[in-house]
Amino acid sequence: MDPSSAGAGGNSLASASCGDAQKRRVCYFYDPEVGNYYYGQGHPMKPHRVRMTHALLAHYGLLAPAKMQVLRPLPARDRDLCRFHSDDYVAFLRAVTPETQFDQIRSLRRFNVGEDCPVFDGLYAYCQTYAGASVGAAVKLNHGTHDIAINWSGGLHHAKKSEASGFCYVNDIVLAILELLKLHERVLYIDIDIHHGDGVEEAFYTTNRVMTVSFHKFGDYFPGTGDIRDIGYSEGKYYCLNVPLDDGIDDDSYQSIFKPIISKVMEMYRPGAVVLQCGADSLSGDRLGCFNLSGKGHAECVKFMRSFNVPLLLLGGGGYTIRNVARCWCYETGVALGEELREKLPYNEYYEYFGPEYSLYVAASNMENRNTNKQLEEIKCNILDNLSKLQHAPSVQFEERIPETKLPEPDEDQDDPDERHDPDSDMLLDDHKPMGHSARSLIHNIGVKREITETETKDQHGKRLTTEHKVPEPMADDLGSSKQVPVSRRLLYPSANP
Repeated sequence: MDPSSAGAGGNSLASASCGDAQKRRVCYFYDPEVGNYYYGQGHPMKPHRVRMTHALLAHYGLLAPAKMQVLRPLPARDRDLCRFHSDDYVAFLRAVTPETQFDQIRSLRRFNVGEDCPVFDGLYAYCQTYAGASVGAAVKLNHGTHDIAINWSGGLHHAKKSEASGFCYVNDIVLAILELLKLHERVLYIDIDIHHGDGVEEAFYTTNRVMTVSFHKFGDYFPGTGDIRDIGYSEGKYYCLNVPLDDGIDDDSYQSIFKPIISKVMEMYRPGAVVLQCGADSLSGDRLGCFNLSGKGHAECVKFMRSFNVPLLLLGGGGYTIRNVARCWCYETGVALGEELREKLPYNEYYEYFGPEYSLYVAASNMENRNTNKQLEEIKCNILDNLSKLQHAPSVQFEERIPETKLPEPDEDQDDPDERHDPDSDMLLDDHKPMGHSARSLIHNIGVKREITETETKDQHGKRLTTEHKVPEPMADDLGSSKQVPVSRRLLYPSANP
């Protein structure tokens, strides 16, 4: 494989099921209620965008059983969420309501629930829904019944072990990866949201069982983390990759760095499964974003990862110009299925949202690209140099075992794709079975990054620095720091017309 070739295809790995030109077995998780949840007036995060995406999929004919299996997820239970999140945080999310929140001011502050992450009606049920879908999708991949699993309501990558952040309450990505680790030695996480995937990175910062790769805007931008020098710690050193980008990056520039880096990652790391967070706020014209990717340029990342023939979990994430989000995720569902969708949108219940062009394709603008070829080449060389320090396919103590969760027999009477669901999804786990040693140790170590970094450090001039609670600071002399911007995402980006 030539990692320097930006246009190289991804068929370098042996296919376990089919060639790239052939169909993939795809399952898609959707709960009809997810679009009803409402963060509040003026809040940029709108779960309604998932319902709009679903409507487009329906009118393009992609929900037919011949195309993919449509599943309604079972909600995650307390003990499912507590595989990553702390018991007291989960208990708080379950109990707090808009009416009782003002009696719990200390807890609101403790768990960072407030302006960016408000308390709204059905908050806990919302968390259960999107987390249950992501974990259920991971179960499907583990059982080998599907090659690609999709949950556009998931991808909430900022949530921490005991803290909400950046519109995210429960980190469904971490929960899904923990499920995948029951079967796979190594899991690769890739994040193409414009914001750094800090919650997922932090969770797996000290292990080589999970490699995290985040392509994001870096600088005076939420969450302020994701410096190229943040590369992991202890056994996780060099298994964390951060690709800091500047405003206005376009399709060609993005792929010139995405494909060679990911090609090398796949060659060196050889993951058993890949999780791709497809945050759509990296699209051109996003309400909170500042990149200039077209819909096709964004979807090229999905197409590239699909070509490796490795079990692939596609998740949503950011995206605040909702007409663009729906078009993007609809198009990327087509990519997952190997379907070429017509540009002209079919008439649907949200048709007026997509005017005046009524096109499936999200176009780039004439925005200035502040990422020079020289800068991108330096970033690429830095990342590839870090990858060269890895051993091929790191060896970890691991015993492959049959997934704990049993899959049900298909019910042929369930004809409505919106109503079909898996009654024995991951939410019905056998709690009496012991967890594998590697997985138990991994969960025990989650959150270690924060504990390690809450120490005093010195800069290169010997000046003493004191870290803040949420700031990843140097954890060894050879690790760089990530500057935390002490402002909220919404304060950085005031409301704008979608």
